[in-house]
Amino acid sequence: MAQQKILVVDDEKSMCEFLEIMLKKDGYEVTSTTSGEEALELLDNNLYSMVLTDVKMPGVNGFEVLRKTKEVSPDTVVIMITAYGSPEGAVTAIKEGAYDYVTKPFRVEEVKLTIKKSLERSNLIRENIRLRQAVEERYKFWNLIGKSPKMQRVYELVEKVSQTKANVLITGESGTGKELVAKAIHYNSARKDQSFVTLNCGAIPENLLESELFGHMKGSFTGAIANKRGLLEMAAGGTLFMDEIGELPLPLQVKLLRVIQEREFKRVGGTEDIKIDVRIISASNQDLQQKVALASFREDLFYRLNVIQIKLPPLRERKEDIPLLVNHFVRKYSAETGKEIAGVSSEALVLLLSYDFAGNVRELENIIERSITLETSPTITERHIRSYLNERMMSKSMPPTLEIPEEGIDLNKVVEDLEKAFILKALEHTEGIKKKAAELLGMNFRAMRYKLAKYDL
Repeated sequence: MAQQKILVVDDEKSMCEFLEIMLKKDGYEVTSTTSGEEALELLDNNLYSMVLTDVKMPGVNGFEVLRKTKEVSPDTVVIMITAYGSPEGAVTAIKEGAYDYVTKPFRVEEVKLTIKKSLERSNLIRENIRLRQAVEERYKFWNLIGKSPKMQRVYELVEKVSQTKANVLITGESGTGKELVAKAIHYNSARKDQSFVTLNCGAIPENLLESELFGHMKGSFTGAIANKRGLLEMAAGGTLFMDEIGELPLPLQVKLLRVIQEREFKRVGGTEDIKIDVRIISASNQDLQQKVALASFREDLFYRLNVIQIKLPPLRERKEDIPLLVNHFVRKYSAETGKEIAGVSSEALVLLLSYDFAGNVRELENIIERSITLETSPTITERHIRSYLNERMMSKSMPPTLEIPEEGIDLNKVVEDLEKAFILKALEHTEGIKKKAAELLGMNFRAMRYKLAKYDL
């Protein structure tokens, strides 16, 4: 874990020195000042896990330090210390966001315990926010479903990789389960008790991506109204999963390379080098080596990320896994919908086995979810499966003949009209979910946003 930083503010130099020595012995990184004015400057330029501040000081007092702390970094813990304790002061401090209110003279062990508990509580809140989308039990090896030889080889590689610290690159078509494999590696590694943080490089606008990854300081750009920790910092001690790594802009590729090489980075607008211990697992459905050849992806970064590569097979190459996956999704969505669906009919299964699944496991899951939602009998019949497959075939079909009139055509307009029609059809199919529509059309989310704006959709 990254070392926790504490700012001590007290106009008595001896108290500052005492608290600094005590906290450093307990493993904290400590900065102290006897000036409330200097404390405000430090808060503008640094990010602290905790602020310990005296209440009564000449010039800027402790309540002003408290307000400034909560303005620039709302999740920083503040403990107020005073020799003039009163119930009213304590109530005011708590109302304004302080964690606790300590009266001098205090017992050292009690203050140590208060500091420890407050930081643990703060860390727990952040941990719950980061990890609420997943629990460890979901990502055991047995939940990577498949008995095919290709999947067995994936399991073996995942198990070996989990016991190392090496960076991993997971490749495979969209919908093959790259994030699930990344989570399996993390939750079966020595880092399993630390954070697993996900960044989709293709789903965040380029101008916000740097701030999302590295964090930023207040005022570093328009809209930066408070100091913010980035995903790298949130993943300290754990794993950062960078999905769609091929979409990372070249300037950020340079900065990510430095993180991997130097194990440190700066926040946007910051001057301080932050040391970091994090494992990077990246994923791509693109040919990164081809992007390297085209100079759109750095070769040195590619080799740093591609220490170990796990290639996931498309579903059409492991059709013997389809019945297992179908049963899994039937159980999942039967429970979610409250329907008692026993499985799929033999005719429906034959249809599924004959289909190539351009969207892979994700598309199969969507088919089963849709069929269970529409099904009225105890078994999924071929009717709903065939309906879906017919829709897919129609969406892929082109006019049987193409004729060019004597007066000619505007090819750009024809292509744009066709592109617009496919986008509308994809949005209709996904009920307006743009990211899923982009996946159906084989484009990344950034490209989809551009097309939607272009056609005013």
